[in-house]
Parts: sequence; C-alpha cells; structure tokens
Amino acid sequence: MRSAPVTQPDMKSSSAPTAVDVARMFHALSDPTRVAILERLRHGERCVCELTDALDAAQSRLSFHLKTLREAGLVSDRREGRWVYYELVPENLTALAGALTALATPGGAKRKSWWACCE
Repeated sequence: MRSAPVTQPDMKSSSAPTAVDVARMFHALSDPTRVAILERLRHGERCVCELTDALDAAQSRLSFHLKTLREAGLVSDRREGRWVYYELVPENLTALAGALTALATPGGAKRKSWWACCE
C-alpha cells in the first residue's frame, strides 16, 4: 500500500507555518545526522558527494536524511547532470523560529484563542 505523497510546506504564501508544518520540521530536526547536514549547508550549497565525505556516511543513509529535510521544507535540491546539490531554505527556518517564539510568548494571540473558555 502506497502512502499519500508528502507536500513541502509553502510558507512563502502564508504568514505562519501550520501546526503540521511545524511538527514536520521538528521531526526533521530530531536526528543528529540531519542537524549535522544543516550545519554543513549553512556555508552554502553542497553536492551530496561532499556531504557524504564530510559526514563520513553512506550515500544511501544520507539520501534518506536529505529526503526528510527536503519534505520538511528545510532544504531544497537541484540536479546538475548526475549530481544533486542541496541548500538551506532560510525563509522556512526563519518561519520555524518565529513559530517557536510565538509558542513561548505569554499572552500571544494564538494562546489567548486556545484558552478562551477560561476567561
């Protein structure tokens, strides 16, 4: 049985990521290898072969992690010949940081609407 296709979050078109988008991004950040990949990509676009060497990981293992990061909208990829290059999607990382800040802000608009029954 095939699972439904996963769509990347489109945070350019809305002011804030949805709860599903945020959960998907945090899931992507829950693995040390994926965080290490993001740290490598902070310095700019990298070929998957460069990441394989830098992280001393098998290409198949990295492909799995890169797919998770791509589906979460944290990285994008482009193909050039037989090589695939990855880079960060900074606006989605910024949106994630904003969502986390909003959750931690006492009295924020979302928090007030969640607890409206208690007023």
